[in-house]
Amino acid sequence: MEYSEPVTAEMETSQVNAAAAAAAGPRKPRILLAASGSVAAIKFGNLCHCFSEWAEVKAVATRASLHFIDRAALPKDVVLYTDEDEWSSWNKIGDTVLHIELRRWADIMVIAPLSANTLGKIAGGLCDNLLTCIVRAWDYSKPLFVAPAMNTFMWSNPFTERHLMSIDELGISLIPPVSKRLACGDYGNGAMAEPSLIYSTVRLFLESRSQAGDRRVG
Repeated sequence: MEYSEPVTAEMETSQVNAAAAAAAGPRKPRILLAASGSVAAIKFGNLCHCFSEWAEVKAVATRASLHFIDRAALPKDVVLYTDEDEWSSWNKIGDTVLHIELRRWADIMVIAPLSANTLGKIAGGLCDNLLTCIVRAWDYSKPLFVAPAMNTFMWSNPFTERHLMSIDELGISLIPPVSKRLACGDYGNGAMAEPSLIYSTVRLFLESRSQAGDRRVG
């Protein structure tokens, strides 16, 4: 006599949810955008708009970056998390921890702009704010892109090369800066790549990986 496992209400609910998800089609990518303290953060609203037309977006900003970010310019459906939000919902053991929840939620993280200071923190394993805590807790089976922005002499500083090598070893992907007239008046390399280029780089990466996965399945 064959044994059949009884169908529980929990199993039925799971099956219904799976069927509903399949019927709805593939969900949008979940992109976590983050800004650190560089003048290039004035373009963060533009960056969020680029991604929000294609993906679900949540945003993270360091305290220094808030000096340059126009919150009113962000898409209405994009929630911006700051250091003040990190422990605001935590009262006891068992409550959610924001930097862990954001890491779990995201399919991919993009830090743009990445300042020299935050680059140094990540390379050294420091995690003293919401953004760097997410990076320290990141699951590196998922992509993480950075788009640096800093003065030319900061970019060419020997420490920067060491730090870039360290984050490359982690599996973090670099979207290099470009040469132009910088906010400080100097001309040279160090300006953040344009939001449209950051967006197209990440989207092409995800779509190429998805197509490669489909070919393997087929």
